[in-house]
Amino acid sequence: MKITFFGTGASQGVPVIGCRCDVCMSSDSRDKRLRTSILIEIRGRKILIDAGPDFRQQLLRGGISDLDAILLTHEHKDHTGGLDDVRALNYISGKHVEIYAERRVLNSLRSEYPYAFSAHPYPGAPAMNLNTINDRTPFAVGDVEIIPVRAFHYRLPVMGFRINRLVYITDASRMELSEMKKISGCETLVINALRKKTHISHFTLSQALRVSRETGAVRTYLTHISHQMGRHQDVETELPANVKLAYDCLTVEIPE
Repeated sequence: MKITFFGTGASQGVPVIGCRCDVCMSSDSRDKRLRTSILIEIRGRKILIDAGPDFRQQLLRGGISDLDAILLTHEHKDHTGGLDDVRALNYISGKHVEIYAERRVLNSLRSEYPYAFSAHPYPGAPAMNLNTINDRTPFAVGDVEIIPVRAFHYRLPVMGFRINRLVYITDASRMELSEMKKISGCETLVINALRKKTHISHFTLSQALRVSRETGAVRTYLTHISHQMGRHQDVETELPANVKLAYDCLTVEIPE
């Protein structure tokens, strides 16, 4: 299995418009972060998690012209705002793009992209098949089983995913014990860590590290990182040996 971090930034990305802090002014490419998204390549399948406003740029940068599925963690625009650009994939493949999300999130897509779901869609509108999932039932993309994992983004329910020994959680601030059990013993954990200071709706660095320890993950990659975290080169020195700050375009091979 191969994972590629298409984006590792928080909702505003890094640099933030108009900000002159050391992180936003950094010349280190690892401090340049598009909105959070990850590509998982497994058994000949390409599965993308989240398609925010940088979706087009991320696919172009990654040389991607086909996807087997897009999984959505929740409905916030930094995770769904790029879906109009599936039009290009429709044109290449001649097929709809398969979208997987819980019912509330799919309803938000129908509201945000009404021209794609009307009885008579606008010519050239993005073509998406909407597949409803829930936090109780595994589902599959081809022969790849995916286990949904419930987390909370303050009070908003969000979805994480376990694919074999990989667990992906973003925009979470808490998880119930029952869901922690789902991700226990994973080999690789990818989890959001917005900044060091307490935040109402995101794990902080210390909270993400605690989840990493509790799962027993062999290695952990931190994502959904804001400019308030600090410069990549500085934060890396503070982390345990098995924990890394992810950065855009980082590619990792992990065992199934």
